[in-house]
Amino acid sequence: MAGGVSVPQLAAAVSGAGGLGFLAAGYKTADGMYQEIKQLRGATNRPFGVNLFMPQPEYADPATVEVYANQLAGESAWYETKLGDPDSGRDDGYDAKLAVLLDNPVPIVSFHFGCPTREVLDSLARAGTFTMVTATTVEEAQAVQRAGADAVIVQGVEAGGHQGTHRDNPETDGAGIGLLSLIAQVREAVQIPIVAAGGIMRGGQIVGALAAGATAAQLGTAFLATHESGANALHKQALTNPLFVRTELTRAFSGRPARGLVNRFLREHGPYAPAAYPQIHHLTSGLRKAAAKAGDAQGMALWAGQGHRLARDLPAQQLVEVLADEIAEAKAALAALPGGSAG
Repeated sequence: MAGGVSVPQLAAAVSGAGGLGFLAAGYKTADGMYQEIKQLRGATNRPFGVNLFMPQPEYADPATVEVYANQLAGESAWYETKLGDPDSGRDDGYDAKLAVLLDNPVPIVSFHFGCPTREVLDSLARAGTFTMVTATTVEEAQAVQRAGADAVIVQGVEAGGHQGTHRDNPETDGAGIGLLSLIAQVREAVQIPIVAAGGIMRGGQIVGALAAGATAAQLGTAFLATHESGANALHKQALTNPLFVRTELTRAFSGRPARGLVNRFLREHGPYAPAAYPQIHHLTSGLRKAAAKAGDAQGMALWAGQGHRLARDLPAQQLVEVLADEIAEAKAALAALPGGSAG
């Protein structure tokens, strides 16, 4: 939820209701992240987290990016906006963000797109910060444990937005594992706590993830439609709009596999988009903004998990409360079964 969705208002509402709100810092500057942390601290005294994107070690062949840019020329003309500079994100400010988080520690920091070094994780631990790292395979989860993270976020292929794979390999696109199966496999391979992520929209699913071996659950798409979410109104509406019937993993908007609602842009450009993150993200940034400004959801990156049709238009606090009620109901139903337990 790094594209302006996970704002301080949303994180504060979730934490204030008894959940654990997160700020997305992947596309923020270090100062922008610091200012949002200050704003969040002023809105709640409850624990919260900050999510960082790992810097990508390699950049794609500029020729492949140029070819894709030529393919997007029609989009540029249609939306009357220039394509972005694909090289504008070479310095993502990762080190500066870490410095801020070490100088002004927050309760939890999570990482996406790879695993930090043990040195980084140990330094955060010394600052009193609990660390979590996303993994999409058993091997990645084992690497997270070896590096010294406190917990692993197990992300199933159902998840909306970017897959948190540690290495971007086009040969494995679409080969992700479903959440419940992945939890069970990771549970037998690591000893650290597991946070389940991917397609979770209801309290009963949270109970299912806990039963499979997770310690907690992480929800993204479920909170995308909440009143405090920073998502564009068109994006929120699209989640339950019958015009958008399915999701698909695509590189069309960012150059890295991400699950979104299938729209015109994804259909037309997804098959040809190269593995080039973050160059493609910067290249298409202006197009996505222009489409949103024009009220054209067919040109936007409509990130969403497979459970998007279950999205609820509620205040975030109320959604947390509803989820808690659903968890209690699901546990009660299990306890009522012969030999059942409330758990």
